[in-house]
Amino acid sequence: MRELKASGRQIIDLTVGEPDFDTPENVKAEGIRAIREGETKYTAVNGTVRLREAIRERMLRTTGIEYRDDQISVGGGGKQVIYLTFTASLDAGDEVIIPSPYWVSYPDMVAANDGTPVILHTSPENRHKVTPDELRAAITPRTKWLVLNAPSNPTGVLYSRSELEAIGRVIEDNPHVRVLTDEIYDEIIFGDDRAVSLAEAAPAIRDRVLTVNGVSKSYAMTGWRLGYAVGDPAVIKAINLLQSQTSSCPSSITQAAAAEALTGDQSFVHRSVAVYRERRDRAVELLGAIGGLSPVVPDGAFYLFVDCAGLIGRTTPSGAVLENDQDVTMFLLDEASVAVIQGSAYGASAFFRMSFATSIETIEAGAAAIRDAVDTLS
Repeated sequence: MRELKASGRQIIDLTVGEPDFDTPENVKAEGIRAIREGETKYTAVNGTVRLREAIRERMLRTTGIEYRDDQISVGGGGKQVIYLTFTASLDAGDEVIIPSPYWVSYPDMVAANDGTPVILHTSPENRHKVTPDELRAAITPRTKWLVLNAPSNPTGVLYSRSELEAIGRVIEDNPHVRVLTDEIYDEIIFGDDRAVSLAEAAPAIRDRVLTVNGVSKSYAMTGWRLGYAVGDPAVIKAINLLQSQTSSCPSSITQAAAAEALTGDQSFVHRSVAVYRERRDRAVELLGAIGGLSPVVPDGAFYLFVDCAGLIGRTTPSGAVLENDQDVTMFLLDEASVAVIQGSAYGASAFFRMSFATSIETIEAGAAAIRDAVDTLS
């Protein structure tokens, strides 16, 4: 895509993995205040007192769970926190169950820390959610973690409380297994139901659940780099120890802004979710009307995971056969000038992911170009 753009091609980019909104004004103002008032020094590895209070307040508000200071870790984004979790806990050969479709970084982060990613392929019939039976069959004596991401990237599907309770019972029967729940999209929900945390739904395994979150997606703060985790003090202590010898603390300025995001005016979140919902509905309508494509309707986040199996085996005007989802995405890029990401990158073939963290106009233009390109296939 970058090469085509550099050559002068106009590309409709539907790959974006971050909000297209600007950071809320009250949050930006708090970062500026922190700079002006000299809050520019090192902080404790697990964050300022104010930020930890904000995280505790936020977790109590959303889950009803009270966390202590020794149960909190903060880092330079949720990604760093997840990586350090695996660094702290994995020995060579330890297995980490990762349901597919998955965020592309999970398997690589496990492998980089000498662990073994165990990909658990889910079913479209279950809306790509892992079932208790599937999970039970995947657990071995070497299993160290289950990674659960909901609403997920790339599908946007959400687990109900009863589904989480059932998963919790499987974990309860396997005391050697911990669960890392990545809840970074938990504020971007389109239905009436809120996102329920596993730690909330399954209190019997709460001490084995590490909940990871951050401010990047809900508050349009991807560049500020602030993520956090709450959970078992032993795991948190190990993460903090590693961070103290790698990046020390997150930016003190970001910490001030993040505290404001978590505890300040939440109207930005509600407004942005309403916009995302409108975009989702339009994207589902347009993509669903194209023959050979079937989008998964997301419960949250800002991605559309589109089943393109109906295009596999068809022939392009140049005579090439679309043999897999990689071929489909390259066809759309070459012929429609639309950039999406192949599902195989997320561990699920015959799909592609498109983002609706962009304007309605861009979504409509992209869908029209995809439709016109698909119409040329034989």
